[in-house]
Amino acid sequence: MVLQLRGLAFTYRALASLAIAIGIARVSGVLSGDPTWSAFLYYTVLSNVLCLVWMLWSAIRTLRDAQEDGWHGISTPSPRFAAAVMMAITVTMLIYLVVLVPSLYVQPGAYEPFTLTDNLVHIVTPLLVIGDWLLFVPKGEVRRPDPLLWALIPWAYLVFAFVYSALGGRFAAGTAYPYPFMDVETLGIGGVVMWLVGLTVALIGIGYGFYALDRRLATRRPA
Repeated sequence: MVLQLRGLAFTYRALASLAIAIGIARVSGVLSGDPTWSAFLYYTVLSNVLCLVWMLWSAIRTLRDAQEDGWHGISTPSPRFAAAVMMAITVTMLIYLVVLVPSLYVQPGAYEPFTLTDNLVHIVTPLLVIGDWLLFVPKGEVRRPDPLLWALIPWAYLVFAFVYSALGGRFAAGTAYPYPFMDVETLGIGGVVMWLVGLTVALIGIGYGFYALDRRLATRRPA
């Protein structure tokens, strides 16, 4: 079921854009006198930027459609791309909750999880994007191969991160790898490969869960 209420959709998307922008600003320190630009080397922040651009675009499209066709109706630039963005940020939330947070408790000196900033970029943004997809994006447009294509988004980041590291680039605190499951020195090549294969299979499985939900919701009439 999709809500054909452009006023509600625009308000939701505008407020979501503000919340996402605040999260990005806090994690990167762009509003402080000493911003941490290396934050933009991380998948977490990049996926939040993707969501911000998408949410702003969706809000603008909603407002434009409302001015042209009225406030009753559906406005989404691309249902398939909406699902891709949703999956990209779902990766951020799941990796944080399932992989990174548990590892923090066994890493001496690790930062404290579930701070306001962490919650904004790892949990609030994903939930806002998922909520937008559930409430305002037409269903039935996602195609069967799409979950496989969605997996290319985090894999594109992995390629970037490994190449950047190999060329001498460093992430926060001078680390060679942005995430512990990518640390070849600690895990070995075999260990990293096992992590990446396992995560890829899990994320594709979740992607097909979204695909099944999209099929199921497509049978319901818009509200």
